[in-house]
Amino acid sequence: MRFQPIASGSSGNCCYIGTERTHVLVDVGISRKRTALALKDLDLDLKDLGGILITHEHSDHIQGLPMIMKATEMPVYATRGTIAAILSGSRGRDLDPLRFVEIRADVPFSVGDLTVRPMTISHDAAEPVGYRLENQGKKAAVCTDLGCYTDYTIDCLKDSDVLLLEANHDVNMLQVGPYPYQLKQRILGNRGHLSNSASGKLLTEVLNDHMKRIWLGHLSQENNLPELAFETVRVEILCGGTGYRPEELPIRVASRKEVSEAVEF
Repeated sequence: MRFQPIASGSSGNCCYIGTERTHVLVDVGISRKRTALALKDLDLDLKDLGGILITHEHSDHIQGLPMIMKATEMPVYATRGTIAAILSGSRGRDLDPLRFVEIRADVPFSVGDLTVRPMTISHDAAEPVGYRLENQGKKAAVCTDLGCYTDYTIDCLKDSDVLLLEANHDVNMLQVGPYPYQLKQRILGNRGHLSNSASGKLLTEVLNDHMKRIWLGHLSQENNLPELAFETVRVEILCGGTGYRPEELPIRVASRKEVSEAVEF
């Protein structure tokens, strides 16, 4: 399998996951042009994709979807609530409902030789999910936009070979920053976004000896810094009593504007 974040941040999210036979994107929150250029660097074209997996309907996850759907015939996978929210929104008015394939959390399905296992996440969207993808015993997961996590979340992520996990904000930066009070409360709430510290605590619960890469993603441009997210997560792991040394773990911060390094496993 190959895993490569194309863009990750509060302004746009897109991630490539594939095998020699099957290629998919998780979210297309960037333009069609930018998505196509990133795929070209992977020696792929939009028409090579077996599908797009949508986590939820917020614009930083579906911005490029209308133009990509017009340029291709690939299916788009999403929950019923997410599909309805997309079609009723400004970006979905001209989209063909028949292009969408309805999926449900905890009900696996196949795209080519990939097994996809959607997981429930806690976020203020219609029916959001994260995704776990498997091929020949290898497992990758994308889990962002969750205001909190539970034992269920841990069970879903704990055997991952590669994980893209949200580290959205530094709590202190958010609290003293320019956002209005209601928006701050939304982000800090159980259906908002995961802080750097919470991301590190979740990681202490899911670390394993066969992890090939841990990507910290969906960083806020206003309320976080890549270096701060990286160091906060490392401190949580160091203090978590896991036995893992943070400097020995393959932790990276996924880039907002550039295609991040690929990992093959």
